[in-house]
Amino acid sequence: MMAQVKVLLCASEVVPFAKTGGLADVAGALPKALAALGHEVRVAMPRYGSIDGKKFGLKAVGSVKAPLGGKSVTVGVEASKAIAGVTTYLFDSPEHFRRKGLYGEADDAERFGLFCRAVIEFLRRSEWKPQVMHVNDWQTSLIPVYLRANYAKDKAVGRIATLCTVHNLAYQGIFDRGVMETLGLDRSLFTVEGLEFWGQVSLLKGGLVYADLLSTVSPRYAREIQTAQFGERLEGVLQKRGANLFGVLNGLDCEEWNPTTDKLIAARYEASDTSGKGVCKQALQERLGLPARPEVPVFGLVSRLAGQKGLDLLAEVFPNLLQLDVQFALLGTGEPYYHQLLSELARQNPEKMGLVLGFDNELAHQIYAGSDMFLMPSHYEPCGLGQMISLRYGTIPVVRQTGGLADTVSEFNAQTGEGNGFLAKERSSVAVLGAIARGLLTMQRANQWAQLMRNAMACDFSWGRSAQEYGRLYQLAIERGGRQG
Repeated sequence: MMAQVKVLLCASEVVPFAKTGGLADVAGALPKALAALGHEVRVAMPRYGSIDGKKFGLKAVGSVKAPLGGKSVTVGVEASKAIAGVTTYLFDSPEHFRRKGLYGEADDAERFGLFCRAVIEFLRRSEWKPQVMHVNDWQTSLIPVYLRANYAKDKAVGRIATLCTVHNLAYQGIFDRGVMETLGLDRSLFTVEGLEFWGQVSLLKGGLVYADLLSTVSPRYAREIQTAQFGERLEGVLQKRGANLFGVLNGLDCEEWNPTTDKLIAARYEASDTSGKGVCKQALQERLGLPARPEVPVFGLVSRLAGQKGLDLLAEVFPNLLQLDVQFALLGTGEPYYHQLLSELARQNPEKMGLVLGFDNELAHQIYAGSDMFLMPSHYEPCGLGQMISLRYGTIPVVRQTGGLADTVSEFNAQTGEGNGFLAKERSSVAVLGAIARGLLTMQRANQWAQLMRNAMACDFSWGRSAQEYGRLYQLAIERGGRQG
């Protein structure tokens, strides 16, 4: 039986309060799963202006004073129980957090530095104290730095262990070195061994250097980021800390993504009876204005339309694929180049390509349920949720062999009946086209395709498994941090 741990998960965005990307999903789902395992977990995040206080039942629980730029800033603290069984603390400084968006402000370093200091100051005065602070990405990476550099001798918080999780190494929080003084960080920390990064300051590097333990969102990505190809110029730091770096796959919200209960799709179905999937396919074709032909393979894509997601590789293979008797159901938004390219292809091929530029949650569910195969040829993918969702819906993923995609998708073997998808090993359009071709060939063999769908729908990506892994990491952080009281 694993020992229960007191954890404060700190993140810049958390579902259901605020979201711009996958971090919010993790920060909202993981605490519930941890609580279900008996851990005493709470959450801390900024109180953005977009958050509806009444909707989430926010109640004031006090305020703290946190230093910033030589001044003392008063930060209000509110609490909510909107995440089942978990207390979320929201830290409010209207001047800093009640902006139009969450990020992209000129003073982001100060904003999130203030949040980190306010969280620590709140814990200093709180009766409840965590054994571990679980910080996520650059926005909260100053917490391990402050604990080590500014609070090491503080009896209230100096013994708290830290785990820093990187969700995407490409986002590092890089700022001019002048922020060191504003953030109350000693000049001695501006070194190659500290926060210095090519003449600037990397807040994420602070977390990577000073946290007791590090993790990222898939085992393969944990290995990849220690190489020059994926390390974003931090591979040396990560290699040095390799013994303290772990990969834990993100989980999936199995209540929202469940073909047996999904109210947003045309028909419910399950692994033992997938007849409803055909109904979903016809409904998807009709919604996108495609000919409702059950025998035609439908490829789905729900993605940010960007080169990183492999859209450049797909752009090279679309001319070949559009000569075949296939259809595409595409949903996403992103770079103007791909908006224009896909719009022109859809205009030229109205019976083969259904395209919606933007985000539509209902249509996303319908694409996952109604497609035969799901395209996700990312150049790199720390974890990826699209392939997990598609597997759950019996929609076979065609992916690049990288990061979390390689950890969750295995090549189907017609001889053994094992595997759940098709992988492009090389980073090329030729490899992607080959994986798609193997999928099309397998689809023509009904018995093999039925086995493949069963394999896909048998995969378990629930948060319970991931939460158990995090529970072990929390224990290890306490041990390696040498701070167990």
